Amino acid sequence: RMPNWGGGKKCGVCQKAVYFAEEVQCEGNSFHKSCFLCMVCKKNLDSTTVAVHGEEIYCKSCYGKKYGPKGYGYGQGAGTLSTDKGESLGIKYEEGQPHRPTNFSGMTQKVGGSGGCPRCGQAVYAAEKVIGAGKSWHKSCFRCAKCGKSLESTTLADKDGEIYCKGCYAKNFGPKGFGFGQGAGALIHSQ
Repeated sequence: RMPNWGGGKKCGVCQKAVYFAEEVQCEGNSFHKSCFLCMVCKKNLDSTTVAVHGEEIYCKSCYGKKYGPKGYGYGQGAGTLSTDKGESLGIKYEEGQPHRPTNFSGMTQKVGGSGGCPRCGQAVYAAEKVIGAGKSWHKSCFRCAKCGKSLESTTLADKDGEIYCKGCYAKNFGPKGFGFGQGAGALIHSQ
């Protein structure tokens, strides 16, 4: 066993000294890059794939099987009910253990305040955000409320908190009357 000169940080997996060049930090703990593996399937982990449970580290898939919600449609694809708790992967299911997903502050930054996306109401994260009509939308929700056509911030018109393509906006809220809506220069003069 190698001495730990200077009392440096210990790896959360193998308990040996971790030096800066080989260090991965997660929730205040240090790990060797080679030890930063899922405790069940041994896949390499990084800040986007790790899930922490106490002192244990997992990939999100194994974490979900061990600690995630059980029941209809979870982790198996829609329309299936599974009672598999991961025993085949060596996971021992423990009732009543508190669990918390890992929070890497700044990695998935929520934007747009507590209201979320005006169309679906869900939280909007920076990677999926489009700003239009002064609000933050999911890219997939940034569509015309009438025809469903994808919009861009330059091609939308908004009314009463909803967004529309210019065509639907003109048809539904534009000026009404003789000559309107027939295209530029289509005003008809009668003698």
